[in-house]
Amino acid sequence: MGTPEHTTAGDGAGRGSGPVAGLVRACHPGAVVAVTTLTAALAVITGRGAGGCVLAWAAVLAGQLSVGWCNDAFDARRDIATGRRGKPVADGSVGTGRVWAAAYTALALCVPLSFLNGFRAGAVHLAAVGAAWAYNLRLKATRWSWVPYALGFAALPAFVTLGLPGRPWPAWWVLGAGALLGIGAHLGDVLPDIRGDLATGVRGWPQRLGPDRARLLLPVPLVIASVLLALGPAGPPGRREVTALALVFLVAVTGTVLGRRRERLAFATAVVVAAVDVCLLLGGTGTGPS
Repeated sequence: MGTPEHTTAGDGAGRGSGPVAGLVRACHPGAVVAVTTLTAALAVITGRGAGGCVLAWAAVLAGQLSVGWCNDAFDARRDIATGRRGKPVADGSVGTGRVWAAAYTALALCVPLSFLNGFRAGAVHLAAVGAAWAYNLRLKATRWSWVPYALGFAALPAFVTLGLPGRPWPAWWVLGAGALLGIGAHLGDVLPDIRGDLATGVRGWPQRLGPDRARLLLPVPLVIASVLLALGPAGPPGRREVTALALVFLVAVTGTVLGRRRERLAFATAVVVAAVDVCLLLGGTGTGPS
């Protein structure tokens, strides 16, 4: 349910140059694999059953594909004008019309697949996918660019649990941590390209902050999410949670200090913190049935 902006499969040179390969690269496969894998893991630990796990995974796969293709198709003109590397539309691997067609097809499939998980679960998922499309088409150039990320990441555990018998919502701290992870993901995703975005007129929330302030702010939502995930479950935190929090603080401080010279290092440390948060989420009790 993410809203990938800069994640690509890599540089276009040396990659498959046919339209199928171009479509694969244009869907932002890294984000697709990450989000669908997390969905499947959440579905398994919440007890969705084999059929429920497959339905949840399929719905999120269709949604992620639609969002990734929409992103590249809409940005095609800007990517071509700036000669952006790693973008299959910009390097001529696939046409814009074909990417738009793929995006609408995936979106059309996403609707019934979402509702097969239950009406409430489907509504939550489609709201998140709709927010991601709104980000691609408009919100990424506004001060509200963080909202689709927060909504999408918070919606993921809700979509999974609302498909369970009794349709339970996740614990509040799971939803809050998900939203904070989304905000952190937005900052980290955009940070390496802020200067280029400003040069092409994209002024989302991180771009308005500027690279220095965005780098300093990046670990904050991720650390707060870690605290919620470690301390949210009933009872005192165990050794695993305490160790995770210590690791998060150490990595966050390191990334903030060293990232002053290398912004991509700040992004890399944020990925480590996010990975710890995902482990805490998967090991917590707030995503299970009530």
